[in-house]
Amino acid sequence: MTSQSPEEGSTVKEEKAVVKGELSGRDLWDEVRISPVEIAMPGGVGLTLRAYRLASELTPTEIEIDEDDPFDARERAAAARAAEEEGVIVDDEFAALVAEGDAGSKSARRSDGTVTTEDGEVVAEPDAADFADEPEEEVEEEEKEADEEVPMFLSHRGKLLTFKTPESLVSFIRSGAPHDLAQLDTWPTLAEQVQSTDIDPAPDDRYELDLVVENLRGGHDTWDLPLLIAAGEAARDLGHALRLKPVILALAPGSPLDDLDESLRSAENGGMGGFFGRRKLRKIGAQQASLGWRSIIGKISAAVDWRD
Repeated sequence: MTSQSPEEGSTVKEEKAVVKGELSGRDLWDEVRISPVEIAMPGGVGLTLRAYRLASELTPTEIEIDEDDPFDARERAAAARAAEEEGVIVDDEFAALVAEGDAGSKSARRSDGTVTTEDGEVVAEPDAADFADEPEEEVEEEEKEADEEVPMFLSHRGKLLTFKTPESLVSFIRSGAPHDLAQLDTWPTLAEQVQSTDIDPAPDDRYELDLVVENLRGGHDTWDLPLLIAAGEAARDLGHALRLKPVILALAPGSPLDDLDESLRSAENGGMGGFFGRRKLRKIGAQQASLGWRSIIGKISAAVDWRD
């Protein structure tokens, strides 16, 4: 019996995988539109998964909802739009006023295009077009803008499920345990085909949140621009996906940390914009920035569920 070298055996396995229609590595992640992510936090380095989909395609992770929850507000707005499309009147008081106005206008309407109000004043009859719904094209455009692509992580009930080894992550993926990514139509393909060797995050999917505060404390001359910019991207994604209101607000447009992020990006791009970006960075307090980021990382760390 002729033995095979390790290289020959690997080639045979790959050929069999191709015959079976299985994918591996980057081809698999591209097919399922999900990516492995590595996040270094004060509690350790963890592996998890992230996907981007349209907001209308996702059900946000379940948490205890407060009155100002942005996702709850989005759901209420969607319900209101649905009610309007179906012709449902959701305000009883408004409906009563409309009915009363219709009843009175029939007897007070004049042939010269005027109506008499309850106070006896003769005024021009309102044009029905003034009360018409917005043009359908405008409504569709607004809905299209609202339905943007949003991040979703391997999470459950507002907690980020994180693993220290590729093997433990793959074991969980295949376990059938509940989590938020299970709603994706490509999840069954990933659960069936993923191997531990596939869990190799790309450089752009590796984040070092554990180094942010210390780097900011070092002062402007030591700030690592790529490190801080990447941390901002990860924190925004995690804040949105895990519904962490303090993180969302801390990085919201116009906030001090958002201004810091914009200046970092300008400085990183170089050129004249980079010159002004560096000048603006000089005006940002290192202590204030480090304290703000310390709070953000603390909120994210508290939402991590280590599974091994």
